[in-house]
Amino acid sequence: MTRLIYVLNGPNLNMLGVREPEIYGTETLADLRSRTEKAAAANGLTIEFRQSNVEGELVNWVQEARGKAKGIIINAGAYTHTSVAVLDALQAVGLPVIEVHLSNIFRRDQFRQHSYVSLAATGIICGLGGKGYELAIEAMTDILSKGGNKA
Repeated sequence: MTRLIYVLNGPNLNMLGVREPEIYGTETLADLRSRTEKAAAANGLTIEFRQSNVEGELVNWVQEARGKAKGIIINAGAYTHTSVAVLDALQAVGLPVIEVHLSNIFRRDQFRQHSYVSLAATGIICGLGGKGYELAIEAMTDILSKGGNKA
C-alpha cells in the first residue's frame, strides 16, 4: 500500500533560487521537489508536493490531507509566524506533521523565532537548506513505522 505524504510550501517559496540566495540558497522549488521525490521513493512513500502564496489554499490542502495522506511536511514560509488558521487546520486533521525551514529561524529576526506551526508539529527541521526536506521524509518514515503517532 502506498503511503502518501503531503509536502506543502507557503508564500514566496516559488521564488527560491532568486530570493535572498545568501539565506535560502540557490536551489529552486523544482530542485526541492525532485530531491523530496527521490527521498520519498527511497523510503516507500509518495508525495503530493504543492506551493501556494495564499493562506486559505494551504488550509484547504491541510484539510484535504486528512482523508488522503498519512502525514504532512510543511514549510509554511511567513505563515509559520502569523497563521492561527494554518495551526488550527494542522491540529484538526490529526496527522503527524514535520515542520521544515530552509534557514535557521532562530538565528534570524525576532519575529521569525515564533512558530504557530510548531504547536501542531511532531518535529521541526530548520537551517539545513534543502537537506531538511530529505530529513523530513526520513523522520516521517520513522513516525509512520511506529504507527503514525502525532507525538
